[in-house]
Amino acid sequence: MPTKLRTMIAQQPGTLRAVAVTDLSEAAARLRGAARLLLVGTGTSQHAAELGELLFGAAGLDARAVPAGHAARWSAPPRAGDALIVISHTGETAYARRVRAQALASGLPFVSITGPAAGWPEAITTPVREESETYTVSYTAALAVLAGLAHELGAPGAGPDALEATAHRVAEVLDDPGLGEVAMPERAMAIVGAGPWHVTAREGALKLREAAHVICEGFDAERLLHGAAVPYQGGDVLVAVQPAADPDGLVAGVATAAREAGAAVATLAEPELPVSPALAQIPLTVRLQLLAAGFAERRQTDPDVVITGSWSAEALWEAGAPE
Repeated sequence: MPTKLRTMIAQQPGTLRAVAVTDLSEAAARLRGAARLLLVGTGTSQHAAELGELLFGAAGLDARAVPAGHAARWSAPPRAGDALIVISHTGETAYARRVRAQALASGLPFVSITGPAAGWPEAITTPVREESETYTVSYTAALAVLAGLAHELGAPGAGPDALEATAHRVAEVLDDPGLGEVAMPERAMAIVGAGPWHVTAREGALKLREAAHVICEGFDAERLLHGAAVPYQGGDVLVAVQPAADPDGLVAGVATAAREAGAAVATLAEPELPVSPALAQIPLTVRLQLLAAGFAERRQTDPDVVITGSWSAEALWEAGAPE
């Protein structure tokens, strides 16, 4: 029997198509005219916010992604002229709940994006409820919603046709992931990219940690070079994500250095799609999701029940929640 993770991954083409025909005009109208747009999320939702920053930037907005904990406790409060987007797949993330409560109290323009079980009445609700604790389809759905909102505000390459093209490519990836080159590490793994591809590197690393319990980290190539690469050696694996997208060649350069240091190196690259760079991340992300599912099966870990033991203590997960 396939894991719930595999089932969720397989639902992504249909989810993209469902969001493509969703009317987002009313929600987009709330954001239109904002002097500054703040996108807030935690973990996977933060990665969606970071790609959302790129999408809304293409529409001419001053868009900024902020981690939910930082937005809730440490950032300067939103100011007049700001609008907010809060992303939480479940509606249960403590700091996202706090930022949502602050946004509702502020009276500023506000949009939330959640899954069907969140119970946030004002939210744009994505079509599929996650059944695995390794979140996949909810990430894809949130990115599709952000693309639709950005399209309504003028972003190129983010509308229904772009979502359909992305869904088509994801279906191809599900049939042929092209992951045979990626070895399982004996010790540790790094995934590296540039620009929006480094967001994909971090999201992929998170899936590998959650699903397969692999020590894996995602990097921007510059950050990897400036000290973080030092421990990588024989028995480790480095995955270079879309090195041709890096105009400075640094992703390819650190891959070469990793190989010379004894690490196994693989490359994941996608054909160009007629979509925004943010949506172009989705097929690559799905390939990394499938890698995580495959590694979980080989390592006999449970990708559907991830947070266990001392890591599941309620006090940890409720820290920062609104009163």
